[in-house]
Amino acid sequence: MELDELTGLPDTRLSVATEADAPELLVLQRCCWVQEALQNDTLEIPALHESLDEVREWTSSWQVWLVRQGPRLIGAVRGQVEDGDWEIGRLMVAPDLAGRGLGRFLLGHVESQAPADVPRFTLFTGAKSTRNITMYERAGYRLTDQPGTPSGHIEHAVYLVKERT
Repeated sequence: MELDELTGLPDTRLSVATEADAPELLVLQRCCWVQEALQNDTLEIPALHESLDEVREWTSSWQVWLVRQGPRLIGAVRGQVEDGDWEIGRLMVAPDLAGRGLGRFLLGHVESQAPADVPRFTLFTGAKSTRNITMYERAGYRLTDQPGTPSGHIEHAVYLVKERT
């Protein structure tokens, strides 16, 4: 199924991010994580405090995909091998377009890009981010105990894992 058909949004396309996309990624990230901050009763979310240089850095150290509608950046996701697993992060959809299947599309896409020898997918989200947790559970993820506060994540984040099939 084409992305346009999936989302009902005309002129949508998927591409690989570059450092030149960092300014737009930073804006989208802040828009998305403000909602997370409100849901989780905390401003201590690293995505809200990253600088443009930090976003530029992860566009080169992670594999990052974007979805644009025309010229507008409306979604993104990143993935990388971390401790032998495929860590998924910064899955974001423009708040005004949430609920159209774009998040599910991005999740499926980033999973499909994992190296063949990676045994499982991992990700974090806020403990009170019920919409996110529901989407991940529907996609086969399960909540898993993670000892301590994961580096770079909010204190009350939850850890989700999906075994590769």
